[in-house]
Amino acid sequence: MHFSKGLFSLFLFLAAGALIGGIVSQLIQGADFVGLMPYLTRTYEIFDIKDIFLNLGILQFHFGIRFAPNLISILGILIAAWIYRKF
Repeated sequence: MHFSKGLFSLFLFLAAGALIGGIVSQLIQGADFVGLMPYLTRTYEIFDIKDIFLNLGILQFHFGIRFAPNLISILGILIAAWIYRKF
């Protein structure tokens, strides 16, 4: 099977980079590295769509989307984009 560089694979790389960056930031959140950790692990809310409710009679949907990365997850996204472009 041939792995083509498409938009879907780029999205998967970026999502994986954000996820790994978020996990790393949660793991090192308690560490004190010259007072930088609060700035690196603080989230910055980009957008927040709260409580969308759709009632279709017999089917009801209730969901919301929030995107609030921190600096380490943004670094993970940048590294993932670099890896995607390199390979």
